Amino acid sequence: MQHLRHRRTGSLLILASALAAATALAVAFDFPPRDIAVLVTVAAVASAVAGAVGGVALRRLRSRPARVQTMTVALSSVLVAATGVVTAALAMFISFHDLVVLFVVLIVASGVAFGAAWQLGDDIGAGAQQVGAYARTMVGSDGRISAALAPAVTGPGELAALAGELADVSRRLEESQRRERALESSRRELISWVSHDLRAPLATIRAMAEALDDGVVDDDAAVKRYHSQIRTDAERLTALVDDLFELSRINSGTLRLGREKVDLCDAVADAIAGAGAAAEVKGVAVIERLDTLPPIEVAARECCRALDNLFDNAIRHTPAGGTVVIAAAAEGGTAVLHIDDECGGIPDHDLPRVFDIAFRGDEARRRDDRGGGLGLAISRGLIEAHAGTVTAANTAQGCRFTVRLPAPDRR
Repeated sequence: MQHLRHRRTGSLLILASALAAATALAVAFDFPPRDIAVLVTVAAVASAVAGAVGGVALRRLRSRPARVQTMTVALSSVLVAATGVVTAALAMFISFHDLVVLFVVLIVASGVAFGAAWQLGDDIGAGAQQVGAYARTMVGSDGRISAALAPAVTGPGELAALAGELADVSRRLEESQRRERALESSRRELISWVSHDLRAPLATIRAMAEALDDGVVDDDAAVKRYHSQIRTDAERLTALVDDLFELSRINSGTLRLGREKVDLCDAVADAIAGAGAAAEVKGVAVIERLDTLPPIEVAARECCRALDNLFDNAIRHTPAGGTVVIAAAAEGGTAVLHIDDECGGIPDHDLPRVFDIAFRGDEARRRDDRGGGLGLAISRGLIEAHAGTVTAANTAQGCRFTVRLPAPDRR
């Protein structure tokens, strides 16, 4: 509705400007006021009638090809000019000889106008066909969207702009499809790994429980060992279920950081203390290089869990006798934490997927029965919930995981 109002306002302004220009021209050549009024009125009324006829014709032909519409516009313009000339002649403002001269000029100008209108209509029609072809070729035979398949559009600016919008939409759809395929692949891997991780401890628990019920094991040492293994597997299942629940909160967007806040320095110290026991058991040395960090408050449970997962990942994949270096420093108001391990590195083609759900990488990582492939994905989600980032890169002896947490005024 607003567009229609603007269009009508523009038409009235153009008409008013034309009448003012015609009146000014007549006054400049000393036409009598009465002649000016009669000439302008007669020409305006006659042209309005002719213009109305052309407008009705154009409205009825608006569903026709652009070439027909542009020819109709040109014809309407010629009809308006011819009507004005004839009415001026009838009002005795133009002699018969001058009228013939004007019609000769008008016919020649009409030919040029019709040719230009034909060419414009042809350009618009060709551009519309190109846009249609663009839209059809964006989707391949396999259903995948690719803007690279679409042809160039050489039509008018509006059609070229429309093609640009289609290209932008196709790029976004293509990226969305890529993410969807990656998520589907991750979902299948997750189901596969979780099924395996659930089946193995459940089978162990069931076998040992049946052995205890049937009395196959009767000496105290074996019974104690069986009970210990059942408890270990139950704790492993509990940890896996907790990871799945945390991951579902992150991916569904329902994650809410806890109200209990701690200083980042305290969270790092607690996480290092918790990782120390596992490192000692495996024979991995943990070296701390902690500088003063900016005063940043973080959610106690979520931040500690993210750091625990990162430290645990570094320790698990560092061989016995190796070293894990944890360094922290401030960089321009941002806290930066580096975790360097000696895992031997990650293949370059796997680095972008390190934080994907259920990713375990090479065989050495897949044999690690403690990792469900969820820890790093959870760490990334929890750190991003603090407006931070976590990245992974290869070093000379292993990998470096870098966590960056900005100060509150930089988030």
